[in-house]
Amino acid sequence: MALVRGSRQSKLGLRLPDITERRPRFPPTASQLPKTTASQQPTTTADYETVQVLGHGNGGTVYKVVQKKTSNLFALKVVNAGSDPTMRRQVFREMDILRRTDSPYVVKCHEIFEKPDGDIAILMEYMDAGTLDSLSKTGGALTERTLAHVARQILNGLNYLHAHKIVHRDIKPANLLVNKNMEVKIADFGVSKIMHRTLDACDSYVGTCAYMSPERFDPDSYGANYNGYSGDIWSLGLTMLELFVGHFPLLPTGQKPDWATLMCAICFGEPPSLPEGVSDEFRGFIECCLQKDSGKRWTASQLLSHPFCRQPDNN
Repeated sequence: MALVRGSRQSKLGLRLPDITERRPRFPPTASQLPKTTASQQPTTTADYETVQVLGHGNGGTVYKVVQKKTSNLFALKVVNAGSDPTMRRQVFREMDILRRTDSPYVVKCHEIFEKPDGDIAILMEYMDAGTLDSLSKTGGALTERTLAHVARQILNGLNYLHAHKIVHRDIKPANLLVNKNMEVKIADFGVSKIMHRTLDACDSYVGTCAYMSPERFDPDSYGANYNGYSGDIWSLGLTMLELFVGHFPLLPTGQKPDWATLMCAICFGEPPSLPEGVSDEFRGFIECCLQKDSGKRWTASQLLSHPFCRQPDNN
């Protein structure tokens, strides 16, 4: 979900429900319930105050909230899960994955609640610099040294997710959160899959289509056995390239993307390349990510050992 900064507001539009207000349409498993201890009581509505709306998209809204007792900031995402039992099972399954994820390179989920109307409220850590998308738009294109630092963190996150058999499927600048210390964390894995489920309606979420690998568009031409892990690597390559050149690399600057244009560019065009003047290490890294043949793309683990990622961590 892309995070777009909005204006301050005094009240939360969708209130965080008490634990006793949960009324699932089907019995949740023990692993689906939030884990609390004697010193960590369940969150209630009165514990938080809304600061502002951070963004909208993918059927939900993200709020910046502050915990009154500690003054700690959090991000609260409210997802419109709907009343479809199948959809709700998928939501709980994916939210369980999110809760179980424990990596410094993946945004932390603190608690999950279900409202009586079926909406899901997710309390997450707050990243105070927004996303890599917003950072690049306000601060300009990133340098090679900074991108090497960014790439290492994303790859560590992907390596963790892939080792736990989790495919993100929506790596892009808007789904990579960042704080003022330039710590980067992967967010929203599984959410777009929950909200869209299939590729049939991909024209309705162009931003996601833009970072799809060729085999997701055309599995017959690029290998019938779709490998989601290598698909994440393609998306990473496009992301790194975009953050360097300052615009989406598959289309001319300012051109509005559409499904047909993106499909032609990804499936029939040449893989995008870096401009003249970049280092051989960076160029080689991008080429390892943007191989049209998914079998030739490097894995997250392999890319962590690439010379580009082994540069001194000095931003």
